[in-house]
This record gives sequence, C-alpha cells and structure tokens, in this order.
Amino acid sequence: MTTTPEAPAAASLMTTLPGHFYTDPDIFRQEQERVFESLWFCAVRAADLGKPGAFRTVQIGRESVLITRSRSGELRAFLNICRHRGARLCTQESGEVRRALQCPYHAWTYDLDGKLIAAPNLVKMPDVDRTAYGLVKVALREWLGYAWVCLADEPPSFEETVIGAAVERLGDAASIERYRTEGLALGKRVTYDVRANWKLIVENFMECYHCATIHPELTDVLPEFADGFAAQYYVGHGASFGEEVSGFTVDGSAGFDRLPEVAEDQDRRYYAITIKPTVFINLVPDHVILHRMFPLAEDRTVVECDWLYAPEIVASGVDLTKSVELFHRVNEQDFEACERTQPAMASRAYRGGGVLVPTEHHIGLFHEWLTGRLT
Repeated sequence: MTTTPEAPAAASLMTTLPGHFYTDPDIFRQEQERVFESLWFCAVRAADLGKPGAFRTVQIGRESVLITRSRSGELRAFLNICRHRGARLCTQESGEVRRALQCPYHAWTYDLDGKLIAAPNLVKMPDVDRTAYGLVKVALREWLGYAWVCLADEPPSFEETVIGAAVERLGDAASIERYRTEGLALGKRVTYDVRANWKLIVENFMECYHCATIHPELTDVLPEFADGFAAQYYVGHGASFGEEVSGFTVDGSAGFDRLPEVAEDQDRRYYAITIKPTVFINLVPDHVILHRMFPLAEDRTVVECDWLYAPEIVASGVDLTKSVELFHRVNEQDFEACERTQPAMASRAYRGGGVLVPTEHHIGLFHEWLTGRLT
C-alpha cells in the first residue's frame, strides 16, 4: 500500500481541512442541517417576484422553500409542502398564480399568506383550523434587494450574522449601503453548474494567491492582485484600479458613471465580501455583482450570479458586454479550477489536507467557523 510521506513542519504554512470534508456525503448532510438550514440564506432577488402571485422555489439544505409575493405586496416564504399528505406544492422553479396555491395531488388550496382556504369536502370538516393547517412559514428578511430566509425555529440575529459580515469586512455598514443595491436593476444573470464542493468555491473566492496564475484580465485591471493578497485579507481595503485602467471592464475601458452615493474614497476600487455560508458580494463604482450558491451535493454547487446597474443604464439598452465579461471570465476560470481540484479531494495524497500559505491564512478562520458548527 502506498503511503503519503509527511512533510516537515513549516511555520509559514497552515493545514487545511482533510480531503474527506469535500467528498463525504455524511459531512454534507451535517452541513445541510447545521449550516444551510440553520443560518440566513440568500434565496431570491425580490424584484424577480414583481407582482402578487409570483413565486419561486429554491433548494435550501434538504428543504424546498417556496417564496411568493402576497396580495398586500409583501414577500412570504413557506416550506414547499402540502399539509395534507406531503406532496410538493409547486413543482416548477418559478411561475405565477392568480389568487391561490393549489396542490396538484388532492387540490388543497392556500392563499398567498399560506392559509388553507379550500379543499375537497372541507366544509364537511368544520373542526379543521384553516390557519393551523396552513403552509409552514419560514423566516424572511429583505436586504440589498434580496429575500434572505432562515429555516431555523429560532433564527440567529440577521444584524449580527449577515449585515455584521459586511461590517466586519468593510469597517461599517454605510460603506455597502452607499451602493443602494436594493434600487439597482438586473443587467445580466448567469447560472453556473459547478461540479465541486461548495467550500472549494468559498475558499477560492476568499484568496488571490491564484490570481496571477489564472486571472490575467482581472490582474490587468487590479494589478495589486498579482501579488497574491486578496481584498478580503485587509479590513476596509479596496483593491485599486491600475493607473491606465478607466473602468471595471474586460479590457479596462471606461464603464459607466459612478453610482450616485458611492464615496470619493470608494471610487476606482474593488471590494469583495463573503457572507457565510453562500453569498459573495463584489462592489465596484458603477455596478454590483452578487453571487448566490446553492449546494446540491457534496460535489455539485449551482451558482447564480447577478450583475446590477443603475436602472437608467439597464433601461437605456446600452451594451453591457465589456462590463459583464470581466467577472464572467473570472467565474469561469475559478469554477474550472474548483472542478479540477474536486477529484483530488478523494486522493490519498490529500487525506490529511493541504496547506495555506501566509496570504491565505484568513481561510483558516473559515475552516474554524465550519468545524465549530459541525461539532
């Protein structure tokens, strides 16, 4: 039997998680229960549910969650399960109903606030409490123009765990609020089906040791990334555009006007934020890029990426290609690297894990956070 030789200890290196953390179905099941189903999860862009009756279903951990807009115009979230015999209520990923949600199995029908309003022979069962047998509600908060949901019976503080993550990275809440993301318009959305564990994607986004190797377009725009230090390595730091760079575009050409409330000291800078467990936010002067991850298996993660611009920019029909293409290439380069790494997680060479160099040491905090939740 081949054994892996132990490397000599090096003070500059930190160990990573062992390989089985990225391949073991049982660990993924624990993550579903103790991470995805216990924390706030960015589920859907609020503007995608534009009018009452619009709905979308999303997979969060082991649960299908139904998000809809009520007759009063508010967003509601429920487990996508009929209270009668457990059938999936909405089988489509998205759609629109006129007044009510009806189970396709036995026609139990619920209003957009989740109350049971009709069922075959229901009038003959006057003892049935229509509210008690309504859909199971899921906690929902809106922030940055997105609906965040939490499956926990007692959700953690949204201010501490979600908004707090942005404050921890940027130094204060105002730094992200100035981008007025909730008022931006969707310019482009790309969905990536990545054959890799979700943690590999998080780790990749958090570091830039790889940037000089696989991101030539990005390092042309943000030259300091070629040195290996990611923006997230420093609290409050935004990577500066290169001197000859006019905008955050694939060729460094001019983008669009700076968003109205973005501060002078935020101009010509790129900020990156990780909101655990599954959200990445990228801030540049003229637009915002937001990634939402949906971990579906220990080796499969769907990533939905939105490019958001000032409404008048999108309404004008101006060509967004150069603006979108920069981070689309970054995404493809990153996800290819993650997919190339995933098979090695099952190798005996990675049984004890790998190592983090000094510019990646902050990833160790992510590993500590995760193992703390699992244990």
